[in-house]
Amino acid sequence: MAKVKKITKEMTIAEVVENFPKAAPILMGFGFHCVGCPAAQSETIEDLARNNQMNLEEFLGSLNKAIK
Repeated sequence: MAKVKKITKEMTIAEVVENFPKAAPILMGFGFHCVGCPAAQSETIEDLARNNQMNLEEFLGSLNKAIK
């Protein structure tokens, strides 16, 4: 299986944290403290941005910059 190289809008929060452990404190810094709760298993990055009235592209850009 190929290693995931960047965070995409289709990834769940759990997938992001699993593939990019450095992303957990970044997400928490944005105020999302439920990185390990059951909702993280199904909520995507796109859902998270939409539900919190965030610009998806800016959010993804911030996450991907932080994990490099």
